[in-house]
Amino acid sequence: MISALTTITDIVDRIRTGQITRIVALTGAGISTAAGIPDFRTPTSGLYDQLAPLKLPYPEAIFHINYFSHTPEPFYAIARARHPRNLLPTISHAFLALLARKNLLSFLFTQNIDGLELDAGVPAEKVLQTHGSWKTQRCHKCKVPYPDDLMQRAIRVGDVPYCLEAGCGGAVKPDVVFFGEALPERFEVEEKRLTGKGVDLMLVMGTSLKVAPCSRLPQSIGEGIPRILINREKVGDLGTREADVCLLGTCDEGVRQLADALGWRDELEGMWADAVERKEETNRRESWDEEGPTLEESIQKLTEKMKEAGRISQGHRRMLEQHLGAKFAHVLPRKSVE
Repeated sequence: MISALTTITDIVDRIRTGQITRIVALTGAGISTAAGIPDFRTPTSGLYDQLAPLKLPYPEAIFHINYFSHTPEPFYAIARARHPRNLLPTISHAFLALLARKNLLSFLFTQNIDGLELDAGVPAEKVLQTHGSWKTQRCHKCKVPYPDDLMQRAIRVGDVPYCLEAGCGGAVKPDVVFFGEALPERFEVEEKRLTGKGVDLMLVMGTSLKVAPCSRLPQSIGEGIPRILINREKVGDLGTREADVCLLGTCDEGVRQLADALGWRDELEGMWADAVERKEETNRRESWDEEGPTLEESIQKLTEKMKEAGRISQGHRRMLEQHLGAKFAHVLPRKSVE
């Protein structure tokens, strides 16, 4: 057990001497910001602030199943700009893959749906995508799977794909977990591992710890087990225990600092370069390397469409009110004056 006021040097020494061999990681949106995906809550630059022109009932509505079920347009307006097939893994993703290569990564909980840790080389059996992924899709109503080629076409042009089953008409949704939907059953199974004796270190990267149930995972770690936070700011209760170490800054800066301390920097940079090259080749093969609209452009385009739709619906409503008013003026009895 590490003593009071643990430092990064203490943890590095324990990794080098084989005292730390089972690392569990939890990652959030901050690990992918360098890939071009804005995080959710950073003021002005976060996704939720950028969605302000759409005048959603609340920012998270774009990812809530109830809102999506009747208004899927905002989600698909930003789908091309945020689709992971456009993106390349960061050096932070490569660091997780390096831990796996060295048999140090016991398990990874990721709140991200981009799959970039898999692109970087983390074995799929060591990853739980707690919020699902973009790799498959189905109708949100009847749950019938939807063809990949039609989904790709819809994302490229920003259209909403609808179910092909006769009489359904439900909007197709990628197999990501929206607000209001249950997490994979596997989550509870893997969470129980944290409360046992199978963890030597927990690594928390790029998350606000504001979304349950992943937010409770760091607290599940035993009191004397070290926890490393790599994040722009302290979150949750990280930094309150004697065995906590906080590396504040971007995730990429933090993993480079850790890799330097471990003497892994060259190996890490090499793994990252290889991962990027593989993903670029995949993108070329699947035609995902074509430049699409930016997130800002996508939001502006939908804002204009929604304004136009609003003018049309208001005009129709006035026309109907006038028509019905004139019609019923002839049939409704006049008020009695008695």
